[in-house]
Amino acid sequence: MVSLILYSHGMRGWLVVITAAAGCSDAPPACVTVETACAPLYPPTWDNVFSQTVVRSCGGNRSACHAAGGDGEIDLSSREIAYDSLVPAHVTGGDAMCSGLVVRVHGAGEDYLMPPGTPLRESERCAIAQWVEAGAIE
Repeated sequence: MVSLILYSHGMRGWLVVITAAAGCSDAPPACVTVETACAPLYPPTWDNVFSQTVVRSCGGNRSACHAAGGDGEIDLSSREIAYDSLVPAHVTGGDAMCSGLVVRVHGAGEDYLMPPGTPLRESERCAIAQWVEAGAIE
């Protein structure tokens, strides 16, 4: 929700103030409902998650946000760096529903959905959730 407030500024015009709803600055939820008895796109291993989803959708040359020196706090530029950037800070092995990575890729709200613009396919989200639920082993 956006509020628009107009204040009269005498004969010179109007002062416009736009405020955003408090929900836009709130953190994403801590947990989401995730079904791990789903059909993954590939066997849920870190090698597959990285090479078939992270590189294609989140890191490497596609995303300035998560490339080395990018805008995002997580560096996904290589398999090893990506793993160290995600685990344990954003991935809670054995707890897919409350793992930050799973929350973000499963649509914790439009402001927090990763990757922005084009969401991952359900089968990719499934593979990530199953990898995390299995312990997020490298």
